[in-house]
Amino acid sequence: MIKVDKIVIVGGGSAGWMSATTMIKAFPEKEIVVIESPDYPTIGVGESTLGAIRSWTKFIDLDEKDFMPSCDAVYKMSIKFTDFYKKDAGSFHYPFGFVFTAGTIDGLTDWYAKKILNPDLDVADYARTFIPALTLAEQNKISLNESGRLGNFKFTRDVAYHFDAAKFGEWLKFNYCLPRGVKLIPATVTNVVVGENGIESLNLSDGKKIEADLFIDCTGFKSLLLEKALGESFIDLSNMLPNNRAWATRIPYTDKQKEMEPFTNCTAIENGWVWNIPSWERIGTGYVYSDKYVSPDQALIEFKNHLKSSKMTHFDENRDVDSFEYKDIRFKTGIHDRTWVKNVVAIGFAAGFIEPLESSGLFTVHEFLMKLVKTLHRGEVTQWDSDAYNMATKKQFLDFAEFVAMHYALSRRDDTKYWQDVTNRSFQPNVPDLTPSRTTTFESLAESMFNLNKYEQRGGLHFIATGLNYFPVDKATIEEWELYYSQDYYQLCQQTFQNWKAMREEWQKEADLSSTMYDYLSNNIYNRE
Repeated sequence: MIKVDKIVIVGGGSAGWMSATTMIKAFPEKEIVVIESPDYPTIGVGESTLGAIRSWTKFIDLDEKDFMPSCDAVYKMSIKFTDFYKKDAGSFHYPFGFVFTAGTIDGLTDWYAKKILNPDLDVADYARTFIPALTLAEQNKISLNESGRLGNFKFTRDVAYHFDAAKFGEWLKFNYCLPRGVKLIPATVTNVVVGENGIESLNLSDGKKIEADLFIDCTGFKSLLLEKALGESFIDLSNMLPNNRAWATRIPYTDKQKEMEPFTNCTAIENGWVWNIPSWERIGTGYVYSDKYVSPDQALIEFKNHLKSSKMTHFDENRDVDSFEYKDIRFKTGIHDRTWVKNVVAIGFAAGFIEPLESSGLFTVHEFLMKLVKTLHRGEVTQWDSDAYNMATKKQFLDFAEFVAMHYALSRRDDTKYWQDVTNRSFQPNVPDLTPSRTTTFESLAESMFNLNKYEQRGGLHFIATGLNYFPVDKATIEEWELYYSQDYYQLCQQTFQNWKAMREEWQKEADLSSTMYDYLSNNIYNRE
């Protein structure tokens, strides 16, 4: 049993300072210490968040007008996927928020009837039908929905952020943590003393010796405490997510009104995919790939070609891509078997990492931290507490990894060896189930397809599956349903289609009255011309 009065966080960056922020907010009576080494700069590529971050920012009472201007932050309402189904096949969105199914006969299912009746209907229409705010996002608009036209859209719940993660960590350090009593030790850990109950102490480069009741490992991929000191094994998920490298750079805006889009754009290319993340000052972009299929030099050529292509929001074949500074990033996809061992909890990359296709980097940080808060609130920590925490975090991580893998499993690209292999591999993770009753993401999707004949309205899997032409409903299914409805289902849906048309006209009215994201931020957050 561990009584936690002193918590030492090893490592700064966004993970370290988000950990310190969470701990000092939840436990102001405890001693919180951050050991931040000046010798190890942060990676700083986690610039895209998911809607769940709003729950965390609310928990810590964070006012976005305070932090956004210091972190180059802008809003994010969706993730756009381009050419993932097939080469040059177009785009679809996975927007944030809850689906809006007012005026339907059978919720999401009505759209598939519309698709059957109109085979040429673009799959991008699916998200546009059920998420009112996507009308805004696709036109670079921002609205607080004060008119109520946008159905169930709630700005403070359904909008996330793009920001500079390194700047965000620094802002939390100086504006939140230190003023509230978090202690900072600017030093490097030179030796870890391990005992029967975990970490006994840390020796630092400044000569100090540090002890704690609980250590939080935020040392990134090197996982200094959890893996190197305690020897916790790592579950490699490269069998289903083979990407292991990325080229990253930052490019200047040409036209902020057009290029400052309120969504992350992920575009599949020859041997992986490219992210496009607008922030206030510039656009962050990177090419995620597997070095098993392409050399880093060739990948950089492919990336530069993409940056000059028509796939970019601003097409400029003369863009001087050679003048940009490129960073070569290596990563491994997977998670440690346990993320809490004895008196060490790993957060961020030190715990595990999923390739950044669905912006999971900071997501796992705040999600794991909130589980840790719930555990520590019980008082003394028992073995049951850490075991339960490990099961919950591991399940959440594996479910998310499987969700990311579905973007490849459902693809039909075959234009390179990379895509031929990645769409034909087994996507079952090479790890034992956590519990006999665990339902994997793959099983859930298969059940929706072949048993339930409909997708659940929660989560984003149905947006990805539909965008990749994987439908739970076909003509035969609807013919079966006619007995249930006692009349022609297509005829029933005609009223649904009229309702959708009327609602989308209302949504467009809201978009017409709304500011572009650049203008909204200029007037309300940055207060600049």
